[in-house]
Amino acid sequence: MAASFWDSTQRRFWMFSKEELAQMREKLCDEDQKLVQLYPLPDWKYLYIYFNQQIVRLGKRLGVRQQIIATAQLYIKRFYCKVEIRRTNPYLVITTALYLACKMEEAPQHIRLVATEARSLWPDFLSLDTSRLGECEFFLISEMNSQLIIHQPYRTLATLQSDFYLTQDEINLSWSIINDHYVTDLPLLYPPHIVALTAILLSLVLRPNSMTGASAANNIAAAGAALAQAQAGRGGMGGSSSGQTTPGAAGATDKDKQQEARFGKVQRFAAFVAESQVDIEAMVDCTQEMISFYEVHEQYNDKATRDQINRFIKARGLDKA
Repeated sequence: MAASFWDSTQRRFWMFSKEELAQMREKLCDEDQKLVQLYPLPDWKYLYIYFNQQIVRLGKRLGVRQQIIATAQLYIKRFYCKVEIRRTNPYLVITTALYLACKMEEAPQHIRLVATEARSLWPDFLSLDTSRLGECEFFLISEMNSQLIIHQPYRTLATLQSDFYLTQDEINLSWSIINDHYVTDLPLLYPPHIVALTAILLSLVLRPNSMTGASAANNIAAAGAALAQAQAGRGGMGGSSSGQTTPGAAGATDKDKQQEARFGKVQRFAAFVAESQVDIEAMVDCTQEMISFYEVHEQYNDKATRDQINRFIKARGLDKA
């Protein structure tokens, strides 16, 4: 097992640029043009949302930890970088990915229990035949070239939360943002520490339930300002709050004090980023991708996505294969 992300197979073989990722997906579509035209599917952003909902449902039935669900989500992303989705039964892939993730995260579940719980969720698409799950497991492992070790952003969050004096609410929001990033392409684009730092930054400039709608532009601006300050600090202007005043004053209300404390944390964060070798441009892109995701989520149509997936599974007999 690679103790360092920088020496890991994740960094060497499973990190891509946006252009590379788009080319891989386009290549899969080109290889099966007739199939793609016959069974149109929603954009990958919507498919990821649907897959996330299903894997969370199964994870709750099995009582697994969030990190296992996150590992399974990344397995699914890797697998569908190599295999055209219309050639598979996504419900079987979801079940298998979670079963395999349980093994890799040292919390194995009995294959019969996993098959039974999955069957109870999707009785029209799965059987109780555990051999199918076993065959799909080897399929996943093969397509991922047996590169199954996953480095998660949760460790970075746990390491840095005390450095930035994060409150429990801010830790919870950071954790939630990291959970949400698995519904996007970000795990295939940026290292875990970039995602964790972005989540911390957003937890400092956002409020709960403020990640959608009209406030999105303000959120991007607030996060961007902190990163711009960090970039300026790296250029020699200083990343600390020197020469700046906080909004507090004598007799300030509790709300004013909270704003002052939050402002100080953002300044501290900017100083940290300025003094480190963190890729600030990557953090900017992560911030924009996360805000974009929350906007996309508002437009998501669960029934339309589910119906399109179920249609090709039934039409191609993949529920019986």
